Amino acid sequence: MDRFLDAREKPGSLVAIGNFDGVHRGHRAVLAEAADIARARGLEPIVLTFDPHPAEVLGRKAPPLLTSLERKKQLCQRAMSGGRVVVVSFDRTFAAQTPREFAERVIVPLGTRVVMVGKNFRFGANRAGDFDELSRLGNELGFETRSHALVGDDAGSWSSSRVRNEIAQGHLEEACRILGRWHSLSGTVVHGDKRGRTIGFPTANIVDIREALPPFGVMAVVVDVASPPGPLSTSGEGENASPPGPLSTDVERGNAWRMLGRGVANLGLRPTVDSSATQPRLEVHLFDFEGNLYGRRLRVHLVQHLRPEKRFTGIDMLRAQIIEDSKRARAVLADVRPDPNARGAWA
Repeated sequence: MDRFLDAREKPGSLVAIGNFDGVHRGHRAVLAEAADIARARGLEPIVLTFDPHPAEVLGRKAPPLLTSLERKKQLCQRAMSGGRVVVVSFDRTFAAQTPREFAERVIVPLGTRVVMVGKNFRFGANRAGDFDELSRLGNELGFETRSHALVGDDAGSWSSSRVRNEIAQGHLEEACRILGRWHSLSGTVVHGDKRGRTIGFPTANIVDIREALPPFGVMAVVVDVASPPGPLSTSGEGENASPPGPLSTDVERGNAWRMLGRGVANLGLRPTVDSSATQPRLEVHLFDFEGNLYGRRLRVHLVQHLRPEKRFTGIDMLRAQIIEDSKRARAVLADVRPDPNARGAWA
């Protein structure tokens, strides 16, 4: 991934500009179109995006993100079947640029011949620039400006805010339909109190979650792991097992991703065992898996919300409910298959 100041600019590019949070089906249609136009005209396809989210820097309430920066980069490149992602470090100095300065300092140095933005694109200090202003600057500075149409369905256009709303309501299947893949939560496995192991349901625990959260509760999940080459210990067979390869060639933080297995997960504060908890924890029980995942990064894809989190009066009741949750999750996941475009990972 190229940070803006370190980007190795090449002459002749088509640059698609946007936040692209979630890289949903609408984004993917835009990026696929951009890549087709670029290649037909002999241009390099580039995605130009921003980090952190501009709202966070400008004092507005920043929305919960659907994807980490690394995941967004991965999905953008997949949508374009290659190309480059250039990330602008968005700060107050950058935000203070005039529309002309943005065009001269950001767009032109990328060797831009074509810029693609949404018709409602705004840029420059106080959002002073719009599509018409960008077109005027393009005529002067030597690049063509194109807009892309919004893509959607009978309920409206596909948007990141619409996906967030569906996730917040626990409508994971509808969020999946708009995203074109499952929404996922990611983080590093940490040590827990190992209580799950004592009742026959060991869990991988994640607390450093940055992505948008669904309502607390139990979900059917499939899980990818970021790891260096080599098999992980597992007692599963077939698709439930962790294959020694092929590894996905999509890379995040220097690690390859591979399928780990199916499972059931609880997101919440664990009221049955910890009445003082304030930080949400994702506890993932992987079916037919035995191995050490401490320190590994997992990507947990949320397939279906099964029930809300609740407090039980004792461990025996909790264990009985986990058995029932696991049966339901296995049934939900029985016919789930990996995305072939993920090349060794679930999605």
